Amino acid sequence: MRKFSSLFLAAVLGSVCTVASYQWLDEDKEKVTLEHITKIPTANVAYKVDENGKAVPLDFTAAAEKVMPAVVHIRSSQTAASPQRQYVDPFEEFFGPRMRQGPAESSGSGVIINENGYIVTNNHVVQDADLVEVSLSDNRTFTAEVIGTDPDTDIALLKINQKGLPYLSFVDSDKTKVGEWVLAVGNPFNLTGTVTAGIISAKGRNINILGSRTPDGARTAIESFIQTDAAINPGNSGGALVDLQGGLIGINTAIASTTGSYAGYGFAVPSDIVSKVVEDLLEYGVVQRGWLGVQIASVNSQLKKENDLSVNEGAYISGFSEMSSAKDAGLKEGDVVVRIDDTEIRSNTALIEYIGRRRPGDRVNLTVNRDGKELTIPVVLKSKDGKTTVIKAEDREGIAALGIELEEIDENVAKNLDIDSGVRIKTLANGKLKRETQIREGFIITKLNDTPVTSVKEFNDILKKKKSGELVILSGTYEDLPKEFNYAFRM
Repeated sequence: MRKFSSLFLAAVLGSVCTVASYQWLDEDKEKVTLEHITKIPTANVAYKVDENGKAVPLDFTAAAEKVMPAVVHIRSSQTAASPQRQYVDPFEEFFGPRMRQGPAESSGSGVIINENGYIVTNNHVVQDADLVEVSLSDNRTFTAEVIGTDPDTDIALLKINQKGLPYLSFVDSDKTKVGEWVLAVGNPFNLTGTVTAGIISAKGRNINILGSRTPDGARTAIESFIQTDAAINPGNSGGALVDLQGGLIGINTAIASTTGSYAGYGFAVPSDIVSKVVEDLLEYGVVQRGWLGVQIASVNSQLKKENDLSVNEGAYISGFSEMSSAKDAGLKEGDVVVRIDDTEIRSNTALIEYIGRRRPGDRVNLTVNRDGKELTIPVVLKSKDGKTTVIKAEDREGIAALGIELEEIDENVAKNLDIDSGVRIKTLANGKLKRETQIREGFIITKLNDTPVTSVKEFNDILKKKKSGELVILSGTYEDLPKEFNYAFRM
């Protein structure tokens, strides 16, 4: 008995010493506290909080009823120039390869944004189309006019001859939040009036789907997509992404998929970008876009280490284009743009989106981190061709139907080609010239029906006097092929 008592006492003393030692040693350790939820509020999953902080049932029906009449079905067709002509969808990476021979046809969606028949869709839905037909939710069908397109954002503006239509209003996409409920409305697989629900999964996504570039290879595409998990499929392109009040927050554009069908992620052009494009097309006939002329990359850990940067976020300037308003203003390679005006810039995508909403001649204040110090530098934006003035509507009117954008050539180009003057086709988009001739970008027009052309305004004035059906012959040359070419078409 006495032996047992001694053993018991020794065991107790050992335990006390062990606990005391553990507590003493544990004082120097970092304590990690894990929070556990003992009650999961599953009953609130189907609820949302109203402006008064009260939980109310989550209901999509009101928004769906408002939006569906304003979303249209678009069919576009392109007559082949020859039986062997092939059409390759530039979005095949997302929708799968769709090589076709002969006439190219496509379908998609659109959103009525004005009671007088203005409709927004994707540029790739109507690109190069000879005929665009719009079907309303009540099955009425109209032939649409393409008012203008913007490949840099994949947005196009159409118009049908009809008034008193239901339409959607733009809301500020900048104020939308990740996790917010949204609806995608469109016509996937020709299933008209389809509504799907999801949330905003991310904002400011750049997925490198738009390939528009300047002649010298500089990328001009503006990608700052809203990412959503609302189901989007082929045919949804050009449809509406709306909030639960039915306000337009984006135009559905693409999906990320290896099969060509919905795989969990869709992308929409934010309404703030769309509205700017639409306003420019209505006022000027062409998008007016400011141009910094910089080569940029998003700051990450590797870039920070390689260049010994003092910031973790921002848009790193690695170079400048030939005509750079940023370089002219005093920015340098190695600068990191961290803010423009009052907007924080955390990536190259944020910078591209912000500048893309501005016009030539606009003044912006760029705050950059240079060698660990912040500097604010005012910059006056220029256009891609180095001008600070916008293209006037009257300079665009006569050439809009041709699908071209013109620029005047300088004296050195004229001297090298041994011509007196001319205007160059800067861009060649959907229109008469592309459909009816073999003309290509860069063609320098020296004469219109044997009348010398010395300026864009003069070309436009001559063209506006031509009547419907009248024969027009454009004479001129190319810098890389200096001999005379003639292209004929009818107005």
